[in-house]
Amino acid sequence: MTGIWNDPELTDYRLRDGWVLTGDIGRLDENGFLYVVDRVDDLIVSGGFNIWPAELEQTIAKMGPVREVAVFGVPHEKWGETPMALVVVDDLGALDEEAVIEECRTHLGSYKKPSSVEFRTAPLPRSPVGKIQRKVIREPYWTGQERRVAGS
Repeated sequence: MTGIWNDPELTDYRLRDGWVLTGDIGRLDENGFLYVVDRVDDLIVSGGFNIWPAELEQTIAKMGPVREVAVFGVPHEKWGETPMALVVVDDLGALDEEAVIEECRTHLGSYKKPSSVEFRTAPLPRSPVGKIQRKVIREPYWTGQERRVAGS
């Protein structure tokens, strides 16, 4: 690979010493198998804690009426940013915000729970290859912010 098409700034950022920095985060198990678990760009830093959206999404997706879910960081005055869940269901009355928050608190710990949950019936926006466009979803919540990290 010689670069990213028509984007020299991103090329400089992603190509380092012969390596391509993809932004993927992974883990190796005891047998040496690599698992891609999330993306660096999606990391939520809330009050100094690192929160990976995939953990919350997997927990919420197991709840019965959930068709799809996206978790992303939104501004928070005290913590800098905090997780928010956007949950797609068939019936808007099938699940409530407190149930989702409690499920995450129980399985992941209080600091990882979303501070708010929004429900919708329309599918989440996806890229041409079918990935949820998390940046598109989170952008309206950051309108008017100078930085994409808030807090004092």
